[in-house]
Amino acid sequence: MIQLVGLHKTFRSGRGFVNALKDVSFVMEKGSTTTVVGKSGSGKSTLLNCIGGLERPDKGSITCFGRNILALSTKALSEFQRQCVGFIFQHGNLLSYLSVFENIAFPLTLNGIAANQRTERVKVLLEKIGLSGAEKAMPHELSGGEIQRVSAARALAHSPRMLLADEPTASLDSETGKNLVDLMFGIVKEQGCTMIISTHDPEICDLADMTFYLKDGEGIAEV
Repeated sequence: MIQLVGLHKTFRSGRGFVNALKDVSFVMEKGSTTTVVGKSGSGKSTLLNCIGGLERPDKGSITCFGRNILALSTKALSEFQRQCVGFIFQHGNLLSYLSVFENIAFPLTLNGIAANQRTERVKVLLEKIGLSGAEKAMPHELSGGEIQRVSAARALAHSPRMLLADEPTASLDSETGKNLVDLMFGIVKEQGCTMIISTHDPEICDLADMTFYLKDGEGIAEV
């Protein structure tokens, strides 16, 4: 279970202070999928970053699978992220100097997985995302849809307990985006992963167990 209680996050900008999150609270059951919906600037990315430990809220608590991640040391938080969290960013964020194989294998390498096991896991994932034979390709040789598929495979390579996806289909055409969503939901269900995905797409919301609406940093959950 993932539980957020009273999250507040404020940023300083050239126009003063911006309240990105205001008293945000909700609960996600283990293995469920939640979509986070709101206009640009409503706090979606900030919320996902806080849940994944990339940003720290000013107030509130975040409990992931029985652990208060805000109480973890820097080392323990890094270990939690390596082992339990997978991130898919809006534009893929693949490492440009690594091949497709190396990008997908990256979290496995960080977790000390043996080379033969890494090879087998990457092979399986490449088949799932429809890119078998593209192991040696570099990110600049891929299309936008292929980059996002590789990003999804990388995020799920180490079988994380939680997947955070920040508008992964925003820069894709509708057909490519649908294929990516089908892929993500399929692998997440297969692995029993809890997924939180920010999106503007109502069709993605229809697939989720719950939708959390954010407006000016405030939110409400709707099952």
